[in-house]
Amino acid sequence: MFRSIARFGTVAAVLSVLSSPALADRKPSASELEKLTATLRAAGYTSWEEIELDDDGPWFEVDDARKADGTRWDLKLSPSDFQIAKADSED
Repeated sequence: MFRSIARFGTVAAVLSVLSSPALADRKPSASELEKLTATLRAAGYTSWEEIELDDDGPWFEVDDARKADGTRWDLKLSPSDFQIAKADSED
């Protein structure tokens, strides 16, 4: 009987780990978005697709940011000072 209780406990523990939600990227708050937008506009970006706080970074990731000349960039911005830390050209 003890073995079946131990097995049940092990199975329950494994299932709880498998069913717990994974950490996910999140959208910026209204205040964060305001600061991020100001930084992006000041750097010459006119539009972008999506901004998310990457839980692996942590960085704010901006997908397909576009400059007036049409070039596209993927950006990483610091969550502490909202400055651009990395820019990778998509062109």
